[in-house]
Amino acid sequence: MAQAVGRTLLLPPMGAVVVTVMAGFAGYLVTYLNNLRLTQRQERLARVNRQLSEFYGPLLALVEVNSRLYHAFSEKHPRPEGREPLSHRDEQDAWRLWITTVFLPTHRAIRDLVNTKADLMDEADMPPLLLEVYAHAAWHELSAAKWEAGDLTIEHPPRAFPATAIRAYARENFARLKSEQAALLGRRLRQGRRTATRRR
Repeated sequence: MAQAVGRTLLLPPMGAVVVTVMAGFAGYLVTYLNNLRLTQRQERLARVNRQLSEFYGPLLALVEVNSRLYHAFSEKHPRPEGREPLSHRDEQDAWRLWITTVFLPTHRAIRDLVNTKADLMDEADMPPLLLEVYAHAAWHELSAAKWEAGDLTIEHPPRAFPATAIRAYARENFARLKSEQAALLGRRLRQGRRTATRRR
């Protein structure tokens, strides 16, 4: 009787092999999935870092500088009592100077950023807002070329520079990506601590 009970408690050799293989496969699968998630997280973090350092960060800096420069010009050349802008010769001379030496270089930098780093945008298609900035830069380039040729006529673009909208776009995307970056870095730090703990 005791021998029979003992025999029932012993797994057949084949059964033991199957259990061992299944346990090993399960361990491999868990490790594989964990490494896959870690790799995907690292790849996402690398892209977010590039988006911040190569596109949204520079874009935010450029639009913030552009806004401050425009406010500086407006304070230097106020328009009291609803007077039309650039109605005096000295204002027109100052405007041409600021366009060619201050605003146009900034707009060109934004345009070049869009041209060379568009792959870092989250949108599938080019946002119309950025196309407006692109068109604005082209308009000022045309004006600068006319002034250099001797035609000092000041013609304003059909649409005003979307300063408020482009600042909001840059700020929102920069803040969103900084938040995601912090979350990804936090996860990587926790993952590293768990790995170090297991190795002890």
